[in-house]
Amino acid sequence: MPVRLWIAIAALAVGFALVQEIRARATTWIERWRLTRRAERAASAESWAAHLLREAGYDILGSQVRTSYVLGVDRRRMVIGLRADYVVGRRGRTFVAEVKSGQHAPSLETAATRRQLLEYLVAFDVDGVLLVDGETGTIAQITFPTETRLRLEA
Repeated sequence: MPVRLWIAIAALAVGFALVQEIRARATTWIERWRLTRRAERAASAESWAAHLLREAGYDILGSQVRTSYVLGVDRRRMVIGLRADYVVGRRGRTFVAEVKSGQHAPSLETAATRRQLLEYLVAFDVDGVLLVDGETGTIAQITFPTETRLRLEA
């Protein structure tokens, strides 16, 4: 093979490797930028949520409140830790307030959001749960069916 052909092949290989490296770095940078932006939006929504909750007549009893509960798995115990955005009170009742931002997270159509709120209701042993939409500023009190209601409907 002529030397020029080898040089062309080597140049193509180096060029291809360079393009792949640039693409990988750009992908990493874009993903990091998206995550940073999402975290900033979530922090802003949480800060705004405290103001919204106070304006709606709730007292902030705690923020980033931690709790845990124990699951029985066969004969073993599994401790599950949780952290809620806010625990609030109003008129003698206590609520967990979960702040969601973004396009899909604040929606109860999102299974993960429903499950999280139900888990908070049980684990924090509160009177109810609130879903605060950090984008629109709405506060919704979410009611889950009780065991009694489920038996009556069956």
